[in-house]
Amino acid sequence: MPRVTIIGGGFAGVEAAWAAARLGVPVRLYEMRPVRMTPAHKTGWLAELVCSNSFKSMLPTTPSGQLKWEMERLGSLVIPTARQFAVPAGEALAVDREPFAKAVTARIELHPLIEVVREEVTRIPEERPLIIATGPLTSDALAGEIARLTGRQHLYFYDAVSPIVDASTIDYDKVFFGSRREKGDPAYINCPFTKEEYERFWQALVEADRVPLHDFEEPRFFEGCVPIEELAERGKDTLRFGPLKPVGLVDPRTGKRPYAVLQLRPENNERTLYSLVACQTRLKWGEQKRVFRMVPGLENAEFVRYGVVHRNTYLDSPRLLHRTLQFCEDGRLLFAGQIVGVEGYIESAATGIIAGINAARLALGKPAVAPPPETVIGSLLHYISTYPHKDFPPMNANWGLLPEPEDAPKDRELRRQLKLQRAREAMERFAQALML
Repeated sequence: MPRVTIIGGGFAGVEAAWAAARLGVPVRLYEMRPVRMTPAHKTGWLAELVCSNSFKSMLPTTPSGQLKWEMERLGSLVIPTARQFAVPAGEALAVDREPFAKAVTARIELHPLIEVVREEVTRIPEERPLIIATGPLTSDALAGEIARLTGRQHLYFYDAVSPIVDASTIDYDKVFFGSRREKGDPAYINCPFTKEEYERFWQALVEADRVPLHDFEEPRFFEGCVPIEELAERGKDTLRFGPLKPVGLVDPRTGKRPYAVLQLRPENNERTLYSLVACQTRLKWGEQKRVFRMVPGLENAEFVRYGVVHRNTYLDSPRLLHRTLQFCEDGRLLFAGQIVGVEGYIESAATGIIAGINAARLALGKPAVAPPPETVIGSLLHYISTYPHKDFPPMNANWGLLPEPEDAPKDRELRRQLKLQRAREAMERFAQALML
């Protein structure tokens, strides 16, 4: 029987191996640690947590809670193991790091269909089906190989992305639609500042607490990716004559040009998510919420993703991958994990499950599949494969990614309940069709 080859023993890699083996297909899993360590990892255990020990909310009514349910429905290894080694964390699922990673490692290594090889892969193997799940700290040698395969312009080495808000939480009485000088589709939402509002925002921005960078995360910023707080430090008017310039914009309610304007750009074709243009930042998340809620129209905005600036190797997936996680130019090569442009342990693990299922199906002569976009996993795969703009930002699970139900009620909570119910039903049908 053909074998599935997987590179990377992080969350995506172990889930991919587990999923393929559950379907009866032999797996060879390569992990370079402890033969070669990364700057962030401390052990050779598979699925080692290098940042937070939290897998976010367990509440079934949250996107994170629904994602966990979907993963368990598809046979996840990570979620049941995390529950076994959970530590008190309120509504969140947090784990005791070392026992968790040891348990995942033992379950993978003891599986009769999984072979774990401890060596660095520096060239993309010829074996197929092949899953590359090497994570945000992909080694330089393999990153070079991936760049050669995909085209260097399609591989990013640093996250420098802006916060993203749920469109339904914007105060539309305080903003207006329009593009500069009325050119193109008036898709931008414009948040107009008065002089006093702008100065308060600027002051809060330069004084806010920032996340310290690790040694291995210190990027040399391109001028177009400088964090907004660092631009603000160059002078009170730097933003007003830079990314927040009001030139070419007239507020239809006043007939005048605002003192400054922060623009919001749609992040998906459905326009349920908007990013804050040119607001890439490394402010602490609580500070981002506080400071950016000072922007007119965003006083009650819900952030589905906060801005980040850190070392992260990931693909320009909308130009390279199908939503089945297959490489467009070679359908028997798949990618999974943070390298495809998802954020978070659980989101990465979820893509590993789908990649593992599809690699096993390809090995068995069956077509690849993807969950419908009405599910949380499916909505993530839809996002990373169809994102419409050039500067593709990674994303985590959130309700804004799921399509709006037909005749959706205005009440936000009712809409989310409908999305949750529909997601469960869609995932159940998908799992049943796969006989899982």
